[in-house]
Amino acid sequence: MTIDYRAERVLITGASSGIGAEFARQVAARGADVVLVARRADRLEKLAAELSEQYGVTATALPVDLSQPRVGQVLSAALAAKDIEVTAIINNAGFATQGAFHTEDPDRLRAEIAVDVSSVVDISRTFINRMRERGAGFLVNVASMAAYQGNPTMAVYGATKAFVLNFTEALWYESRGTGVRVLAVSPGATDTEFFDVAGDAAGGGSGRMPAAEVVRTALAALEAGNPPPAVIAGRVNRLSETVGRLLGRRRSTMMVGSLMARASR
Repeated sequence: MTIDYRAERVLITGASSGIGAEFARQVAARGADVVLVARRADRLEKLAAELSEQYGVTATALPVDLSQPRVGQVLSAALAAKDIEVTAIINNAGFATQGAFHTEDPDRLRAEIAVDVSSVVDISRTFINRMRERGAGFLVNVASMAAYQGNPTMAVYGATKAFVLNFTEALWYESRGTGVRVLAVSPGATDTEFFDVAGDAAGGGSGRMPAAEVVRTALAALEAGNPPPAVIAGRVNRLSETVGRLLGRRRSTMMVGSLMARASR
């Protein structure tokens, strides 16, 4: 089955900037209507107007705080009030904290887990059965290269992305034969506002790839005849994951810890 984007209305979280905004641009360019979700209403409205004008699609801005409980139900109610039915989901929203775990603000960590994990699970659960009943649609969850080993000084972020990767691969298997495509995409350091929150050291000193390349990789995998459960964006990142598997858990975690310590100096 191919994806007819003209028949899709795609809900994208974290759509006000970075990878989320780029997902919105690239699926709108393919003809999909979009629902843009994030906290910053002004940015969402600006992007929605841009997409509608450039691609002739219906773009809806939906400002929502994704850290709140039962956010899937919140989104479902907000969409119903606007008489909007979404057919596909891209869970992109997320942020990171950076620092030794024992020094981190507990409230900030709880918010990080709420956005990076709880919202992904709740939104996926709210909408995936509707896609299964329709026999079409797709679910894309944005993981990270941080999912593949321990991440000293970003312990919680790495753990949330490991969860997202594992969770999505399981849903990929459960969704076989339903007509619903499920994919996890793992970017490495990407040139976005992520580092405005996490700090420059969060990249471990690695170069940053363009958000457009991450999204192109994800959509190419999603549109394949037999989509994989997960894809890594960037040749260097794919090589890094292979090297990490060869090194083993202990040495790959030590290597990342050394990189993070060097980048923090």
